[in-house]
Amino acid sequence: MTRQIPETASLQAHFSAVRRQSVALCQPLRPEDYVVQPHPDVSPPKWHLGHVTWFFENFVLAEFVEGYVRFDERLNWFFNSYYESQGPRILRSSRGNMTRPELATVLAYREHVDAAVLELLGSDHPALDQISELIVLGIHHEQQHQELLVTDIKYILGTNPLYPAYGGAAAGAGPVEGRGTPAPAFHTIAGGLHTIGHRGPGFCWDNELGVHQVYLDDFQLAKSLVTNGEYLDFMADRGYERFELWQMEGIEWARGLDVKAPLYWNQDAEGNWFHYQLRGGLQVVDPAQPATHLSWYEADAFARWAGCRLPTEFEWEVACRQLDPEVHAGQNWSDAGQLHPQAPAKDESQLLGTVWEWTNSAYLPYPRYPRPEGALGEYNGKFMINQMVLRGGSCATPQSHIRPTYRNFFQADKRWQFTGLRLAKDAPL
Repeated sequence: MTRQIPETASLQAHFSAVRRQSVALCQPLRPEDYVVQPHPDVSPPKWHLGHVTWFFENFVLAEFVEGYVRFDERLNWFFNSYYESQGPRILRSSRGNMTRPELATVLAYREHVDAAVLELLGSDHPALDQISELIVLGIHHEQQHQELLVTDIKYILGTNPLYPAYGGAAAGAGPVEGRGTPAPAFHTIAGGLHTIGHRGPGFCWDNELGVHQVYLDDFQLAKSLVTNGEYLDFMADRGYERFELWQMEGIEWARGLDVKAPLYWNQDAEGNWFHYQLRGGLQVVDPAQPATHLSWYEADAFARWAGCRLPTEFEWEVACRQLDPEVHAGQNWSDAGQLHPQAPAKDESQLLGTVWEWTNSAYLPYPRYPRPEGALGEYNGKFMINQMVLRGGSCATPQSHIRPTYRNFFQADKRWQFTGLRLAKDAPL
């Protein structure tokens, strides 16, 4: 999955920086926050810290260091996620039931593995290129879990009735007013044959490979993300009640769970809407900020209500390349530390960062998809069923982790990630 391997010193520095960042993300937590698991999709922060360490120990150190002694053999069972080839593991839904190993042991485990990895990278091992490639993969794997750490911590704190803040003050919170938002403006993107998939040097996941061409008709893509103000208009127009806007599975999901607003939204007795943010806790909904924590069902229903549709993942990738992602990205990454979608600067499309954008594409392999052999073949390929593709990254994604070809994927009902939408429609004939 890696086309270009960094120099050893650079790789050692990058490895160490990413490993430090995972621990830093957890610094604001209280001891009790590290263990709780309020939903099966949410893993305890302590488990994340251990699992990403297990990845390096299991796939690098145990494979390439002769006579390597694991920190604790029992942790192989505890921190395996879904790798059938690597033996038994605890159920995902049971990760929060275990108080041991305690946090101090997990942090010691990280230090043990970090020292061994850095020593290995500094050696003259004959398989150093292969080792370095796996280290790069492990770094990107850890960055994925850094985003999961942020969103899982948000769920842990945001579903607590005390609404404890993760830390710091919220940015951009304002009163809910200014209903009747202006109609969105659109870019017109030329159709034709377009190349899809990752090309050239640099890291990519295997699901970005299988470069191929697709034919697209001319289409239009909104210049901005859907905002809270626009979504409030949808809610005020009884959007959650109008069956004609929804897929059958979606309306049954909304009715069954009594969903009437995005995740983390609450309405007070006077009708004011608030939502939980990591910075500042419970805040008044800002109509200018991009809407987030939406399921695919909600995004699809909103698009239909707006007289539009969701873009396909191919339309999104082509538009991102044509519009120059460096110009249209924005600065709302995890690196900025805001950890919440912010209103864009003037003429900023926020194509990269801010919120993951739902597409209308099912998560499927590309033509000639090269599923890796061995255990790492389990990383992406076996999940290519019953999931929808998202593009673009979010305010919880490290900037160095994302690119226009990146394919994220979740089931249609999931909304604990920073997920939102951008409208699309066919170009006029």
